[in-house]
Amino acid sequence: MINTLYGLVPTHGPSVLFLATFLSCLAVPIPSSLLMIAAGAFVASGDLAALSVLGAALAGALIGDQTGYGAGRFGGSRLWQRLAASPTSGPMLRKAAEALDRRALSTVYFSRWLVSALGPYVNLAAGATRVDWRRFSLASLLGETTWVLLYIGLGYAFAAHLDQMEGTVVPAIGFLGAGVMTLLLGRAIWQWRRRPTSAEGKA
Repeated sequence: MINTLYGLVPTHGPSVLFLATFLSCLAVPIPSSLLMIAAGAFVASGDLAALSVLGAALAGALIGDQTGYGAGRFGGSRLWQRLAASPTSGPMLRKAAEALDRRALSTVYFSRWLVSALGPYVNLAAGATRVDWRRFSLASLLGETTWVLLYIGLGYAFAAHLDQMEGTVVPAIGFLGAGVMTLLLGRAIWQWRRRPTSAEGKA
């Protein structure tokens, strides 16, 4: 499937990127970041137009975010409870809700590109917990713009070393995101463990 998608990039780049970024924001396992890197390389070679590639990728991501937010907001508590009880999506949704409860704007922003695996669940959680739509949309716009510019820019800048990037740069960004998530979860656990101690100190 991945090779098929790669083969479509030089001829149907904008359409492929729009669909890929849209679906990835709905938790469909699409290698959208790698496709954007490939598209950036084709922009560098003159086979694709930069504005159409950037615009299509960003539009798909933003519409995907809004779709996920709307599903969470208008799907009701029944949808939220069913997804939260799932052994696959439940843990991610609970992490997303906890992160949103602490810092909504930064959580939405960083889950667009740095911790992108959490992004679709943040969208659902933001809608279900009634995060202000304007704040969500602003953070979504900033985060998705960062995501699109980062990966298409990487493909453009390192077009001659595309094979190496897939094996080194992309995993490195993934490890960085995992590290950030680990630090955030560790901080949350540390704060949680300190609460009883604080309460005893006041007693």
